[in-house]
Amino acid sequence: MTPKVLTQMRPQVHEELRHWTDRARKIPSPDLREQALASVATKAFHCEGGGIYSLLAGEREREAVRFIVAYQTISDYLDNLCDRGTSLDPDDFRSLHTSMRDALTPGARAGDYYQYREERDDGGYLAALVTTCQEVLGVLPGYDAIAPHLHELVEHYSSLQVYKHVREDERVPLLETWFEEYRDTLPPMAWYEFAACAGSTLGIFCLVSRAAQEGCTPSLARRIRDAYFPWVQGLHILLDYLIDREEDRQASDLNFCLFYPDDREMVTRISHFYRQAYASVSSLPDPKFHRLVVKGLLGIYCSDKKVHSQRDVQLATRKLAHLGGPVGVYAYFVCWTYRRMAASDPESARRPT
Repeated sequence: MTPKVLTQMRPQVHEELRHWTDRARKIPSPDLREQALASVATKAFHCEGGGIYSLLAGEREREAVRFIVAYQTISDYLDNLCDRGTSLDPDDFRSLHTSMRDALTPGARAGDYYQYREERDDGGYLAALVTTCQEVLGVLPGYDAIAPHLHELVEHYSSLQVYKHVREDERVPLLETWFEEYRDTLPPMAWYEFAACAGSTLGIFCLVSRAAQEGCTPSLARRIRDAYFPWVQGLHILLDYLIDREEDRQASDLNFCLFYPDDREMVTRISHFYRQAYASVSSLPDPKFHRLVVKGLLGIYCSDKKVHSQRDVQLATRKLAHLGGPVGVYAYFVCWTYRRMAASDPESARRPT
């Protein structure tokens, strides 16, 4: 799989990113243009990671890449608008994230996503991203089978983005109340673990890529949803927050890994998410692919350069990196090598490593 990722998928991802960069440069609003360009330049790695799921799309691989890059670009752009702006208005955040729901609904008309902002003229940038996603979904053989799960996952994602960006003193109470609405439908977990499960787009990418082929039944779509939410998505975001602990602590940003009583409990719980994710994806079609993704998540995050500047995170990731056995260790070294190669590539130099 690795040669195809490097020689085929990655170039396609960057071709799509160049297209959206060109569109972002034409945004009339200086503030919106700045955030759009920054989100593409500094978060391209998200699109590369998500692009791996296009390998499940068969002959529609290129269309899957087109969707994944456009959808992840919406996510990263909105994250920048919410993180780096001055707004603390939950209505603003809800309105912005309506675009992510519309993007999953072919035929839905673009809304006034910026209605609560002074800066509103993006030259049609966000609407174009939404339309691109709709165009891909509109021709998928299995769209009807996956649609209910896409909308469930995006509702979780959007709710999280609203609650985590409001006033600092309101965030945890809102997240805890939100969790109580779903506690009885979930395996035993803490509110901050549920929030982590909601914060990933991997389940959406997997469902869309699988629905690009014939034979994606409602039963299969449900099995994919159950494997990815909560387990794979939770593992993904908990690892992401783990390596950002010190950065978020200094910035007073919400970090779910800071809510564990101690690092021992944190490692135990992340290990639990890994084992549950691994077991869950093993029953899906193409189990080797999904198991490699799960082990790859350990490799991607445990090899990140942020780890080396945090002694406590180093200790945690050493334990986690070995969960995947020899294949997991191999994935770690592949990711470590890839990051160093990407850092020496001028096109990649703008991406976080």
